[in-house]
Amino acid sequence: MFPLKLQRITLAAAMAMVFILLPESGRCQSRPNVLMICVDDLRPELNCFGKGYIHSPHIDALAARGTAFHRHYVQAPTCGASRFALLTGQYGPYGNGALFARGRALRNDPDAFPPTLPAWFRRHGYQTVSVGKVSHHPGGRGGSDWNDSGDPELPLSWDRHLLPAGPWLHPRGAMHGLAHGQIRVDAGDMDLFESMPGPDEIYPDGLIVEEAVRQMRKLAAAPDKPFFLAAGIIRPHLPFGAPAYCMEPYRDIQLPAVPHPRKPSGRTTWHGSGEFMKYNRWGRNPNEDTAFSDEVRRHYAACVTYADALVGRLVDELARLGLAGNTVIVLWGDHGWHLGEHAIWGKHALFEESLRSPLIIVPPGGQAFGRASDAIVETIDIYPTLCRMAGLEVPDHLHGQSLVPQLENASLMGHTAVSYTSARTIRTDRYRLIEHPDGFVELYDHLTDPGEISNIAADSPDVVRNLRRILAKRLALRQP
Repeated sequence: MFPLKLQRITLAAAMAMVFILLPESGRCQSRPNVLMICVDDLRPELNCFGKGYIHSPHIDALAARGTAFHRHYVQAPTCGASRFALLTGQYGPYGNGALFARGRALRNDPDAFPPTLPAWFRRHGYQTVSVGKVSHHPGGRGGSDWNDSGDPELPLSWDRHLLPAGPWLHPRGAMHGLAHGQIRVDAGDMDLFESMPGPDEIYPDGLIVEEAVRQMRKLAAAPDKPFFLAAGIIRPHLPFGAPAYCMEPYRDIQLPAVPHPRKPSGRTTWHGSGEFMKYNRWGRNPNEDTAFSDEVRRHYAACVTYADALVGRLVDELARLGLAGNTVIVLWGDHGWHLGEHAIWGKHALFEESLRSPLIIVPPGGQAFGRASDAIVETIDIYPTLCRMAGLEVPDHLHGQSLVPQLENASLMGHTAVSYTSARTIRTDRYRLIEHPDGFVELYDHLTDPGEISNIAADSPDVVRNLRRILAKRLALRQP
């Protein structure tokens, strides 16, 4: 199953792999737990993804124990629609309200939609708990302050879905909170970034992970029942706030230049970075001010280091409780984020930087892989993969493919990736095609143009025709 020429395998690692791939009927031990860690706005700009200046030792250690998918693409470059795809395993609507619309329909008719990923595990005897930002709203509820227990994003999915707000008062306050309880009221009055001295808990994510650790201990106290624990870390989402210790690795370093930093010429998926630009920037624009661009990138990096430290707390607690040998760990970024490429600061575009994010899958025991995969894969592939790893039946409503073959052999090819905003795109091994609602098309050849700078659609009609056909066929599966 694992060619020796590809990797070394200890006996314990081999047994761990046999365990996770055995069908349910052939297993005498309990099913593995699942720890899913969702990180908002996380670029694959990490050492374990071939990028050198971000300090992320805990995420790098996960990649060394599992499989890092270097070409993982999300379904949408925005939080709500991307998480819809993760949690349903389906292509779905674009927009941050998709999960709420689905949830309200389910409250009227529990059979209106097939089960989500946590609901499927719950049906099969798992305790399911979410803490933090797993669906679109931290804590998974609606209402004006996102704390209305009668308006859940994912009904029938979680035994408990939690967001400890602390001095931020409510989940809405925590979502865009800065240190010591500062809540965003008018983004123009809130600083774009800061770095304050203090422990992890001076920012909302510290409380999220503290609660996730508490829940992990509670779940460990009931060993007769496996668990599915999802922890959602908000940083590095705007505004960029992190404890001062997280800025230390970046204070005096020379950052690499921003690649292809100019606004594209002609019509493209470019946008004006509205979410970013509305914060207090002290009158400065990173597209015109290289020193300010570097300041922004350093604070983004500090937020990644903060998220990494929190990932370390979760993984360390899993080991301390003796659960690592029977727990699948998934680390997933909900989409990428432009740091000046194409003169964009944010997500929401259909360029590579918005759509590619980290995905790391670690098997029980964490010693079976340690290899990177260059297969093109999608977020919707996570649902069937976890079913296979847990020995559960894979529901037939899913649009993704199990990644167990790539986990067994990291050299295997993947498949094309589809993403969407109001426009839609398909990524193949060589090309990215973007199709706008009025039929206008962008085509980029990654063999010669990895920065997606030159639109060659007019010169490649056969490629455009073929990719549009494949894209239409794939999105015919899309949920309304």
